[in-house]
Amino acid sequence: MITFDEKTGIFHLKNAYTSYVLQLVRNKYLLHRYWGRPLRAFRDSTPFQAIDRAFSPQPAAWPNERTFSLDVLPQEYPAYGHGDYRLPAYAVRLSNGTTVTELAYSSYKIKAGKPALRGLPAAYAKADEAETLTISLNDTKGALGIELSYTIFADQPVIARSARIINTGSQPVELLSAASFAMDFADHDFDRLSLYGGHAAERSLERVPLMHGIQETASRRGASSHQQSPFLALARREATEMSGDVYGFSLVWSGEFSFRTEVEQFGSTRVLGGINPAEFRWHLKAGESFQTPEALMTFSPDGFNGMSQAFHHIVREHIVRGRHQHALRPILVNNWEATYFDFDDEKIDKLADCAADLGIELLVLDDGWFGHRNDDNTSLGDWVINTKKLKKGLNGVADSAHRRGLKFGLWFEPEMVSEDSDLYRVHPDWTLHVPNYPASYSRHQLVLDLSREEVRDYIVTSVSKVLHSAPIDYVKWDFNRHLSEAFSAALPAERQGETKTRFVLGLYDVLERLTKAFPDILFESCSGGGGRFDAGMLYYMPQTWASDNTDAVCRLAIQSGTSMVFPPITMGAHVSVTPNHQMGRTTSMQTRAICAMAGDFGYELDITRMSDAEKQQVRDHIALYKKIRPTLQLGRFYRLLTPFAGDRNETAWEFVSEDDKQVVLMYFKTLATPATPIRTLNLQALDQEAEYELTTYLPAQRTSMDFGGEARSNLVGQCFYGDELMYSGLSVEKIDTDFAGFLWVFDRK
Repeated sequence: MITFDEKTGIFHLKNAYTSYVLQLVRNKYLLHRYWGRPLRAFRDSTPFQAIDRAFSPQPAAWPNERTFSLDVLPQEYPAYGHGDYRLPAYAVRLSNGTTVTELAYSSYKIKAGKPALRGLPAAYAKADEAETLTISLNDTKGALGIELSYTIFADQPVIARSARIINTGSQPVELLSAASFAMDFADHDFDRLSLYGGHAAERSLERVPLMHGIQETASRRGASSHQQSPFLALARREATEMSGDVYGFSLVWSGEFSFRTEVEQFGSTRVLGGINPAEFRWHLKAGESFQTPEALMTFSPDGFNGMSQAFHHIVREHIVRGRHQHALRPILVNNWEATYFDFDDEKIDKLADCAADLGIELLVLDDGWFGHRNDDNTSLGDWVINTKKLKKGLNGVADSAHRRGLKFGLWFEPEMVSEDSDLYRVHPDWTLHVPNYPASYSRHQLVLDLSREEVRDYIVTSVSKVLHSAPIDYVKWDFNRHLSEAFSAALPAERQGETKTRFVLGLYDVLERLTKAFPDILFESCSGGGGRFDAGMLYYMPQTWASDNTDAVCRLAIQSGTSMVFPPITMGAHVSVTPNHQMGRTTSMQTRAICAMAGDFGYELDITRMSDAEKQQVRDHIALYKKIRPTLQLGRFYRLLTPFAGDRNETAWEFVSEDDKQVVLMYFKTLATPATPIRTLNLQALDQEAEYELTTYLPAQRTSMDFGGEARSNLVGQCFYGDELMYSGLSVEKIDTDFAGFLWVFDRK
């Protein structure tokens, strides 16, 4: 899988899906040579052309060789200040004040499997699932060592990269930036794709041409954020959902990040990503090291769907861990939009009664169960049951749910503290704050300093006490503001640039301890919805609440964008009341349900107030979902139409079961339009020669009936060969109402 040719200096990482080639040049410089479709061998059919480039200096060892310059070489981990004027992968300030270092190749190791990264989430693999190359580079003056790690997985076109930077000198150094990876492409004929948004509008897709100069996708909020996601793709201009070359990059990191691209003067492209260097500083004493977060990189010749398939597989099989990794997710009801803070035992019992009757499997008690919290101004940090609301305590609520055959879940926000709390009154210094400067409040709360061991111990102890106090099956872990005044009272002045990074490392320590202590609990990450939807959090918590926006139409874009990197089983998605609480939009129960079925299905409304007809519809939807849940949660996912294309009026998703025996197709049309052609959907990844029977069809709930609906419903029970469904396609009946949702289920005969 990984080979090294000492004669040519070529490292070749290869599987059936991709090749990644590096080359050692002049026994000193490590260069990137190729990444793309698998090659039998790399024999340098595209050698470097030695050209004298003005204003591109020569290394000291070759002062008269004007055709050799670091300024044009595609270095794997370029240094700062030594003749390469492009974006550096790292920068350090040595004890004498200089920022100049010079790296030279030292050695390499090839090992089966994939080593863990100490203190960090990262992909994992057994010895027969991956192979890892570690290349050691040393500063020629002995001040620094860097270990570059490359893992190639056996069955996917994915490379995992990271770097460890070591102070090999006798004096301390200050690390100014440290990318997880750097990569050079010979040209810039790419579009640049990123996922942008905001609270309740996460992960919309933006596709723009690469431009000369530097472009950046980044977060400076202390978290991966709603505003930008730690993902970047470079796609050939002709690439579509199903065809064309796409290169995708995703960080296994939950803090501030930066993806930067630079198209330089001669038309080549450099891309690098990792921790955002804007405020990052890290002091390394002699012998100390810093490990960068891991970057997952995938190549797809089959467009964006191919890229997503590879990411989905790696997340499911090599990021998510524990007993819930391949477990079907329960159908839940969350009381938040049903009651907000206004609940008691009686209301929760009624909710549980109704949930059991409808076929729901998990009852979740959201914010407001602790301290004296009747609004969002108070009590964060005081994880003690409010017995004025819940006179039977948590045990009473959990037992009530369990007696009805329901699992029980609970909401926490452990990284935060309210000023009006017993915790803050005793430990005001435990917050992130700058001495003598006023603090910024967001949602009336402050952030605990997770860089401090005593703070982390308090969180683990107080949360564990609650989890031990009652039979709790599920935890929703929220994070409802970003970092500001990121100053730690426990760190000296010269280490304040480490605070935001240490906060995230502290979070990982807390999550590792809690998830190990409570392996049976299903943890769901949340940050005001999808503000921390990243592979770092999924390493500890196998699903994430995709957005606080539960409007089905908005969710089409949110869930489509999220699926660029993450599989549907990682996305919390619920049916909520109509008119929707965030958008005021009125949509049918069926459209809301079909959209929510494309994630971890649940309800977030007062189910006790539904009419008998609505309850029966919910029972029917739940019964259907239970039949197709393995396909939706564990199957392969395809975007046939996205709300980011054309007039943004149509979305279509396809799910194919693991055993290829079932296909679920969903189609949504946002606004009814006159005089439009009939939409045909071409299914993907079917067996051309197999027959597929249409066993279930849910046409859109319409404002009037026409012959199209009657004709289409008669197709239930009919069989079609896979080639017809893929190449001729399936037509969607004309619809005359807004916000329409359709669902088809095909079972292979």
